Order: sequence, then C-alpha cells, then structure tokens
Amino acid sequence: MKITVINGTKKHGVTYKLKEIFLDELRDRAEITEFYLPEDCPNFCSGCTVCFLDDEHKCKDARYIQKIERAMLEADLLVFTSPAYVFHSTGAMKVMLDHFGYRWMPHRPAKEMFGKRAVIITQCLGAGGKSAAKDIKDSLSWWGISSIKVCTFSLMSDILWDRIPEKKRRRMTAKLVDTAGQIKRIDFTKPAGTGPAVRFKFYAVRMMQKGLGKENPEYTDYKYWKANGWIGAERPWK
Repeated sequence: MKITVINGTKKHGVTYKLKEIFLDELRDRAEITEFYLPEDCPNFCSGCTVCFLDDEHKCKDARYIQKIERAMLEADLLVFTSPAYVFHSTGAMKVMLDHFGYRWMPHRPAKEMFGKRAVIITQCLGAGGKSAAKDIKDSLSWWGISSIKVCTFSLMSDILWDRIPEKKRRRMTAKLVDTAGQIKRIDFTKPAGTGPAVRFKFYAVRMMQKGLGKENPEYTDYKYWKANGWIGAERPWK
C-alpha cells in the first residue's frame, strides 16, 4: 500500500503527534511519502488561469505542484492533516489546494481520483476542527473522491501534547487506532466506490461541458472531457 501525506504545517505539535499515531499502525505494510507545507508548496496561486485555459505544466509553481500530484495519483490512500487556524485549515493548506483548482470537477479532474480513499486529521483547542476538515473535504469531493474518513479532535485543555490529560490522549489515540484498523481491512486492489454526491457533481458538470463544447469545441476543459469519453458513455469510475 502506498500512502501520501499532506501536512498542513511543518510544526511537530499535536497534529503531528496525532498523524504519527495513525501512521504507526500502518507502517509495517505501507510505503509512505510525506509533504510538509509550506516548504513543499511555498508560493501563492497568482490566479493567472494558465492551468485552466492552457496547460497546468505551465504554472509558475509546476515543479512543486506536479511532484505532489504524482505522489497523490500513485497513492492508494491520501492523508491530509491540519490544525484549525481561526476555524479553518492552515493558510499553507489553502495555498496548496488553490493550486489544484484545475483538478476540480468543472475543469479537468483526474480519473484516478474517483477511486481514491482519503483520511483527514484535524484538531483545535476548542471549536473549528470540523470546519478545518471541511476546507479539505470540499476539494477532495470536487476532485472526485467519495471515500473520506474524518478524524477531528477538540483538545479543550492545552495545545501541548504532554499537558493534555491522559484520559483525553487515550480517547484520541483509540479513535486513530480504530480508523487505521478500518484502513487495514480494505482491499486496495479494488477502487473505492463513487457515491451519489460525487456522481451528481459529475453529471451536472457534464451537462455544462456539453454546452461549452457547442459554443467552443476547442475549449481546453471540453476537449479533456471529450478525450476521456465522459461526454459520451464512459465514466471515471468502475
């Protein structure tokens, strides 16, 4: 099994500890590739739209983005981690997700993503863990991923792992170990199913692409959809 991990911060704090607890349950059977933000994606998306209108490889930050994308496409499991910063994921995580706007359903989603599985791990001192996870989940769903497990934690005590009450640490550890156990039982030779929400998005966008293709058959996104057979009878899921 191949796992690609996107860490929303390079700080080795509580989020890092939670991620390590989860991964420790899988290390004996997994090849793990990790990216730490912002180091591995240091620049803001400038909104130049070259990825939308022409070619994602012409992005000014393609050397970072394409490396991350290759690792995600090759992985069986994607893991995203982020502490909650003011009720949302880290700015570094948002920066990376912005760069993958061209992989959203209305543009050029990668067909491999429709069979992927993902785990999101977030934590916050009080509230905000769920909304931080939603920041990430929104992108994953629009990439085509349906199988997404979310582990979010409210510390309600301290932001240092060793100062969190032992009972609380045990509960968080148990949840992560249980989630890892669920992952172990998955047959990764079979792609994940594509759920109704993602299928609805696909069909809605398909109608849009057909309309755009009538207006301009050379439109970049329409040509991509047509080349994949999605305007016709082909679908990105099995």
